Amino acid sequence: MAQYATDVDLQEYEPDILNLGIPEFQDLHEKSYDDINRLIEIEWWPRATYRQYDISRGSYAPFNESLLTDSQWKRAAVYHVFAYYIYPRLSTFTPEGDVYMEKMQYYKERFKEEFDLCLKQGVEYDYNEDSTVQDSEKQPVHFNRLVR
Repeated sequence: MAQYATDVDLQEYEPDILNLGIPEFQDLHEKSYDDINRLIEIEWWPRATYRQYDISRGSYAPFNESLLTDSQWKRAAVYHVFAYYIYPRLSTFTPEGDVYMEKMQYYKERFKEEFDLCLKQGVEYDYNEDSTVQDSEKQPVHFNRLVR
């Protein structure tokens, strides 16, 4: 299954993460991959393909996550898996003194920031499927601006 980040990437941010009772997070990386692609498809794809709306089908051209540049989403994937999968498993969900709840909130905020930065920078999507993303294939999402 595909993923944007690995356990090694997690250890760059939290070196002891594999010593907390869960030996590996492969399945959680796969869930994060799916979640992030879903968000990209919701937040970016309709704006990136506004000229490719197929009125006969009543939808946009199909989104293909394999055409994204994986390295662009690595940091967001690390933040996402910490916030939405790893720290919720480790948390006791007691309000006082639960360090994992604090880390969960911290990484949720970092994920949101990183995801927005990737959208604003320009999503790298290989439209012509030539295995190279040219500058013309990096489409930023324009916020608070009319796109025609």
